[in-house]
Amino acid sequence: MSETVTILPAEVPVAQLHGYLLGAVGPRPIAFASTVDKGGRPNLSPFSFFNVFSANPPVLIFSPARRVRDNTTKHTLENVLETREVVINVVDYDMVQQMSLASTEYAQGENEFIKAGLTMVPSDEVRPYRVGESPVQFECRVTKVEPLGEEGGAGNLVFSEVVRIHIKKAILDPDGGIDQHKIDQVARMGGNWYTRARSGMFEVPKPLSTKGMGVDRLPEQVRKSPVLTGNDLGMLGNVESLPSEEAVKAFLKEHPNLITLQGNLEKIHQKAKEFLMENDVSSAWKVLMLNQ
Repeated sequence: MSETVTILPAEVPVAQLHGYLLGAVGPRPIAFASTVDKGGRPNLSPFSFFNVFSANPPVLIFSPARRVRDNTTKHTLENVLETREVVINVVDYDMVQQMSLASTEYAQGENEFIKAGLTMVPSDEVRPYRVGESPVQFECRVTKVEPLGEEGGAGNLVFSEVVRIHIKKAILDPDGGIDQHKIDQVARMGGNWYTRARSGMFEVPKPLSTKGMGVDRLPEQVRKSPVLTGNDLGMLGNVESLPSEEAVKAFLKEHPNLITLQGNLEKIHQKAKEFLMENDVSSAWKVLMLNQ
């Protein structure tokens, strides 16, 4: 039998313990939680401490934990305590980069729907908005919030009773059930790792420790590109600033063949997409700057 490392939770730093827990317990489904504060300002954030716990009544529970670094609480928790409402949106592969961008800790009142380039859809039963790109959206009323501790890293169980469900017809099978291939869900693992339910693991780098510029600040011809997907826009929006003119010129010296793309917007976007598929966001931006 192989050698084992034994850990007593009270004897390791919380951040280290957090890493062990998330690295071992997975894949975890993602609750992309939409809330509003008492003034009606939207907030959108993903949580992987999440699952379904009851069908009658239908109850989902997710847990916004207190921040380990400074023991502060997240806007989502503050909002559900104020309004007792939430929309839990399912995350599929086509929106995973935008979901990741929305996890950036923007200032209170900043609209993560706009920063991540996601569509705000009014709900029928509750005040928080739904994510239009999500394949399944659960409108919920919060029946209870159960704090699990008062120190950094402590969870807060948000009991969310489902009052209305919205399901995209495109993911249904001929019998009206949810086709597990069509829904194409993703789930969190440890570190930067995710898993795609129908194909396996892939990596999504964490948002910048500084704040990504957001999809809303992308040039209009990039935001409205018929070539670039929502995931592509999410990756492009997760940079702090655009490359300088000097950086673009240096890039062109290294890739002189790209000069021929100038003036051809579709080919520029296609080339940028190729770089994004290789997770080379810096080069993708330099290509896009050819048209500026």
